[in-house]
Amino acid sequence: MENEIYEHATRLFAERGFAGTSLQDIADALGITRPALYYYVRSKDELLAKLVSEVTEGPLADLAEVVERTDPDPVRKLRGVVSVLVARQTRQPERFRLLIRSEAELPAELTAAYTASRRSVLAVVSGVVDEGVRAGRFRPVDPRLAALGVLGMCNWVAWWFHPGGRDDPAVVAEGLADMAVGALQRADDRVPDGDGPAAALKLLRQDLDHLERLLDE
Repeated sequence: MENEIYEHATRLFAERGFAGTSLQDIADALGITRPALYYYVRSKDELLAKLVSEVTEGPLADLAEVVERTDPDPVRKLRGVVSVLVARQTRQPERFRLLIRSEAELPAELTAAYTASRRSVLAVVSGVVDEGVRAGRFRPVDPRLAALGVLGMCNWVAWWFHPGGRDDPAVVAEGLADMAVGALQRADDRVPDGDGPAAALKLLRQDLDHLERLLDE
């Protein structure tokens, strides 16, 4: 019953807006009385709070599991991060769309929680990109800017993906992970042979040698 309540509330909030939807509307959609609905939820604000917390808090635990693995490879970490984010978007895209549309109507405490969650997710993705840059696996990009690009690509899934439609969630996740890695990963011949400044200097010397040969021609 709780899942049905969430689904009908999400649909009605999306169609009519949070302010334009009443608990009676949700009860009517479920085919139950308003007193019966009170058994599961006490107010419209409480219902929205549950939907927001599910959307904002869920990814953090999954992302933490990905980045805290003993596997140090930032490329695999980035693939895992994208897979987590896309999987959540493809499971319940309508809830993510609702959150974006209702952002201006959220109570202050929910706005604060939503903002904090977005910042935490951005910090996780930025950290993975920064690891890759420092290890020489990713190009020397701004980690925050790159993370915003990755998140934008993942979040947009909610606006075009339709569960049960032509696109398979696993294929979508794999394809977008390929794109994220492809946008950041160094070519194999540009990956430093080791970690630290010495390995980076070795690549730089190779470039300088190449440049000197071109200038001598």
